[in-house]
Amino acid sequence: MQNVKCECGHDNPHGTILCELCGRALTEKAKEEKLYDMRYEGSARRSQTYNKSIIDKIWNFFSSVKVGIWIILLTLISASLGTILPQEFYLPNNVDPSVYYEDVYGTFGKWYYIIGFYDLYNSAWFIALIAALGVSLVIASLDRAIPLYRALKKQRVDRHESFLKKQRLFAETDKIPDETELQRVREQLKKKRYKIREENGALFAEKGRFSRWGPYVNHVGLIIFLIGSMLRSVDGLYIDELLWIREGETLQVPSTKGEYYIKNEKFTVETYEKEDKAGVFNEALERVGTVVKNYQTDAVLYRDENNKLPGAKPQLSELEKDDIQVNQPMKFDQFAVYQTSYQKDEMKAMQFALTNKATGREMGELTVDLFEQQDSYDLGSGYKVELLGFYPDFDGFSKEGEPKSKSPLPNNPAFLFNMMSPEHPDGEVSFVEIQNTMEPLGETDYKMTFKSLETRDVSALTIRKDLTLPILGLGGIIFMAGVIQGSYWNHRRIWIQKKNGRFYAAGHTNKNWHGLKKELDFVFKGASIPAPEDQIEENKK
Repeated sequence: MQNVKCECGHDNPHGTILCELCGRALTEKAKEEKLYDMRYEGSARRSQTYNKSIIDKIWNFFSSVKVGIWIILLTLISASLGTILPQEFYLPNNVDPSVYYEDVYGTFGKWYYIIGFYDLYNSAWFIALIAALGVSLVIASLDRAIPLYRALKKQRVDRHESFLKKQRLFAETDKIPDETELQRVREQLKKKRYKIREENGALFAEKGRFSRWGPYVNHVGLIIFLIGSMLRSVDGLYIDELLWIREGETLQVPSTKGEYYIKNEKFTVETYEKEDKAGVFNEALERVGTVVKNYQTDAVLYRDENNKLPGAKPQLSELEKDDIQVNQPMKFDQFAVYQTSYQKDEMKAMQFALTNKATGREMGELTVDLFEQQDSYDLGSGYKVELLGFYPDFDGFSKEGEPKSKSPLPNNPAFLFNMMSPEHPDGEVSFVEIQNTMEPLGETDYKMTFKSLETRDVSALTIRKDLTLPILGLGGIIFMAGVIQGSYWNHRRIWIQKKNGRFYAAGHTNKNWHGLKKELDFVFKGASIPAPEDQIEENKK
């Protein structure tokens, strides 16, 4: 498209509203305005100029502030929906999310998993939303920052009278001040730290131009922050895994490719105890009961020396021991292991006795490990018990009459036993759950009698590795610098010139008009020429 030529002879890019050289209005709308819109100095913005090619349409779409706000709203709504059900991160290691969400939460849980809310921040569509927000920030910034930079760089000292008259702060008089008064005005401007340029009898004073770039510095910080957030989905850059480890267990550290193992030697929970007489915590303890003082895992870290040999049995060598407490992690090889939570007295094993119902005589005892069950338990003398079914978190029966388990964790264990004896070599079937025994195939001569329960504590450790933290920190620092830059300074300009026997003075700022008006009153104080007045306030009167 052709450039727009102003009356002053300057060629302006197509779409320019105010002439870059003299400041005259180039569009009918601008000519009719009482005051100029100086947000982008009347420069040509690409999104307001071109709308033909597909690139133009994409550019115009993402340059819209409304589109940016909608993307932000969709991101926030998605993030809030991700809090309705637990994220995959919080599920036990041995739970399959595709089964867990449907089994526990029904149809809603099934769709929650299918859509990807179960692992929201790593889902493709959420990352696409973040990417769209980044694209919007980049395009919106370039669409405004480049024309603004060009317009501010080409600022001329001598402006047309129409440009001055359509500034919010403006004054004119036919009294021409002498050089002494103008010199005093210059000195007052310098006291207020204005940079002064003069040309052809016109004076232009400016300060705080750098504050105009505050919002764009914000955008740069946000873009860097978003890049850091998206890099968290790249394998190896960000790891945040939850490991439930029981006392005495040695497990592979997640996301270390089998190189490291960790052992829970002991788990300890300390609580506050009531003190004698007037202890400072006595009143609180009486009100809320038990209060945890500290919980920690005494851990041992191992390295598998055979890690690089495919199929080789792990050969563990001890690296270090550490007491992992809240906010006191064990650190190794860019990883940190944090104490996150715990579960007291998890059921580990249950002991039963095969008992003759008529005589009450026990024929033998067996112990069922709730995590590693055997298919059968030989009690000797012709007595044997087979485990036909194990339901760790029993949740009633299905429509077909089959027992159901809510989860793989032993929260409410139930068993289907086949009790074999000399009298019944084929066995008798008994269904046993806590405080309840059923005989689904008819009355039996033997029963399984509960004897004792073995429990142990479970520690929840968070395995974290974050190589994106420096990027996120840099983005945050740049963002805050932009906030400070744009909030505590403002761009102020003052034009003073003599033309055609008249004296003109005008002022403009991007914000805090009251502050600029006070400075103008100070600059023109004691002079015979009037200080610029606020034309909006005058029109209200």
